[in-house]
Amino acid sequence: MKPVVGVFAHPDDEVFVGPGGTLAQFAREGRDTYIIVATDGEAGQNSTDDTRDLGDIRREELQKSAKLLGIKEVFFLDFKDGTLSNNVYHAIADKVQELLERLDPEIVITMENRGISGHIDHVAVSFITTFVFNKMPSIKELWYFCLTEEVQKIIIKYLGGYFIYFPPGYKKDEISKINDISSVWEQKVEAIKQHESQKADVEAILKAFGELPKKEYFIIIKQPTKDTE
Repeated sequence: MKPVVGVFAHPDDEVFVGPGGTLAQFAREGRDTYIIVATDGEAGQNSTDDTRDLGDIRREELQKSAKLLGIKEVFFLDFKDGTLSNNVYHAIADKVQELLERLDPEIVITMENRGISGHIDHVAVSFITTFVFNKMPSIKELWYFCLTEEVQKIIIKYLGGYFIYFPPGYKKDEISKINDISSVWEQKVEAIKQHESQKADVEAILKAFGELPKKEYFIIIKQPTKDTE
C-alpha cells in the first residue's frame, strides 16, 4: 500500500479540529503515514512553565501527538506562523511538492478550502496542497477534511469566540466520505492532550468531544482518468 500524507499549517491541526483519527486508522492498517506542517506554531500562546522558544515546544508536542497516532515521520517546513500569505505560496508549494515526490503517496489529506475555522494559514495550506495535487497525477486522491453543519455548531459552541468568522459547515450531500473513528477515538483524545502549551484550546476541544459524533468527514477529489477528462 502506498503512503498517506497529511499537510497542515500548524502543530495541533492534525487533531484539534483535524483528521487525526483517520490518519491513525491508516497507520493501524499498515500504511506509512506522514505529516507535513508548514510552521512551528510559534505565534500561539504558551500555557506551560517551559520558558523555551514556543516553536520548539510545539514541535515536540506534535512529535508526541504523531507518535500516538502511529505517524512514521513529521516534516517541518519552517515558515512563520501567521505569515502564510501569497508572497510565500510558491516557496511552500515547492517544499511540499519535493516531499510528496519523495514520499510518493496515494492519498493526501488537508483541510477544506475554507480552512475549517477560517484561519488564513489553514486556507493558504489548503490552496497550496490543492495546487500541488493538481501538478502530481501520481497522487490519486486529495481528501479535504471538513465539518458538517451539525458538527460546526458544536465546535462554535466551545471555540467560536476566538474567531472573527467561522465558516459554515457542509451539508451531508456535499460530503464524499463519513469515516467512523470510534476504534481510534481514545488515541485521538490522547494525541490532543500532548499539545499542553495550548491548554485553553485543549480543554475546550475535549468538552466539545463530549458532544461530537465519533466520525470524521471528507470531500474527496480524485485525479481525472481518461474517461473523465
